[in-house]
Amino acid sequence: MKKPVPTLALVLMCALGASAIVRAQEPAPPARPPASSVPLKVTVVISRSQGEKKISNMPYTLSVIGNHVSLRLGTKIPVMMVSAAAAVDGKSPQPGPVQYQDVGTNIDCDVKALDEGRFQLNLTVDDSSVYADEQTPPGGSRGNPSFRSFRASNSMVLRDGQTGQLTSATDKLTGETVKVDVTLTVMK
Repeated sequence: MKKPVPTLALVLMCALGASAIVRAQEPAPPARPPASSVPLKVTVVISRSQGEKKISNMPYTLSVIGNHVSLRLGTKIPVMMVSAAAAVDGKSPQPGPVQYQDVGTNIDCDVKALDEGRFQLNLTVDDSSVYADEQTPPGGSRGNPSFRSFRASNSMVLRDGQTGQLTSATDKLTGETVKVDVTLTVMK
């Protein structure tokens, strides 16, 4: 003989079943669009300053339609090599072959859409340049190019219209401070 189901248990089972039916009929919340369907504008500003004096301010704008964008901007600088063989026999060094040094800016940006209108940006900024003769760092010599390089890689979370500082660093030879600021704009 079967035991009767207690009334309270029967009421709870009916309530849970009705709740599941109601939830199944409710429309699902709208899905957050993936980053690939949201066109973004990412502005990267590389600024250099010497104390309070601003030396340069270089903006780069990236249109991100998808999850990744890269920017490559630069030139190849010819650098004359010196022949070591000529210096050994006591004669003045002779010009050797020409090699080329890449100089410019490379930016890589990966974007991931988060909740509440936020986006995670994974950025790598690689910037190189030639010191001007009047800026030749200690140990360098006039007439021979000296190259400076800067590389930063980090993540940040931004909303539409928000600006954040990716990094700030000071060159130990010249005392110049390099800052990288990033602004995110959702394109409408």
